[in-house]
Amino acid sequence: MHNKIGIVTGGAQGIGKAIVLDLLNCGMRAAVFDVDAEALGELQADVADAERLLCCHCDVSEEEEVARAVADTVRTFGRLDVLVNNAVYGQPPYGPFESMGLEEWNQTLKVNMTGPLLMAKYSTPHLRLTKGCIINIASTLALHPEPHCEAIAASKGGLISLTRALAASLAPEVRVNSISPGWIEVGAWRKASLRQGRAHSQAELDHHPVGRVGVPQDISALVTFLAGERSGFITGENFVVDGGVSRCIMFPQ
Repeated sequence: MHNKIGIVTGGAQGIGKAIVLDLLNCGMRAAVFDVDAEALGELQADVADAERLLCCHCDVSEEEEVARAVADTVRTFGRLDVLVNNAVYGQPPYGPFESMGLEEWNQTLKVNMTGPLLMAKYSTPHLRLTKGCIINIASTLALHPEPHCEAIAASKGGLISLTRALAASLAPEVRVNSISPGWIEVGAWRKASLRQGRAHSQAELDHHPVGRVGVPQDISALVTFLAGERSGFITGENFVVDGGVSRCIMFPQ
C-alpha cells in the first residue's frame, strides 16, 4: 500500500481519524474531507509528515464541493486508490418518531446516502485507472434498529444497498464493500473541545460477547485490510463489527 492514495470523508475525528492514521501508517497518503475546520486543523497538527496529508473543507452532500475536493486530491497526489465514505450526520436517538422534523430526515439522508453517491461518482473515473476500491461505513442500526433512530437506520440501510449496487456496476475494475460498526467509543478521538473519557458499566461490557465495547481501531483495522491487495476477492459485502452483539444472544445469568 506504499504511496497509494486514499480519501476519507469525515476523517478529522472519531472513527474517521483512526482510519486516516492507519492508512498513513501503512505507507499511504491521505486526503481528509470534513466540514469541521477546527478538527481538520488539529488533525493536521497531529500528523508529523504534513506532505502526506491533504485536509479539505468539504460538505459531501454538496455536489460542487465534492467535485472540487476530489479534483484537488488528484491534482495534489496524482492518483486515487481508495475511497472511504465515513462522514455521518445524526446522533440517535432523535426522540419520538412523531416529533422528528422533515428537515432532520432530509439532512440525514443527504449526508449519509447522497454524500457517498456523490463521492463515488467523482472518484470512480480515477479508481478505475488504479483498480481501486470503495469502503462505505454503515451501521448495525441498519440491520438491528433501536427505538427512535429511523433516519439514521434508513440512511445506513440505503448505504448498504448502494454498496451492493455499486459493486455490481463498477465490476471488475473497482471493488465496493461496507462495514457496519456496532458500539464504538469515540470520546477520546474527538477534537479537543469535545474530547472526553468514559467508564463503561459492567452491564455494558457484559452486553458484548467479547467483553468490551468497540474502539475506532477495530474499524480502521478492517478498512486497511479491505483497502489492500489481500482482499482482492471480496466485493459487495457488508461486514458487521459489533463484538458479537448481533450474532450471540446473551441471556442474563
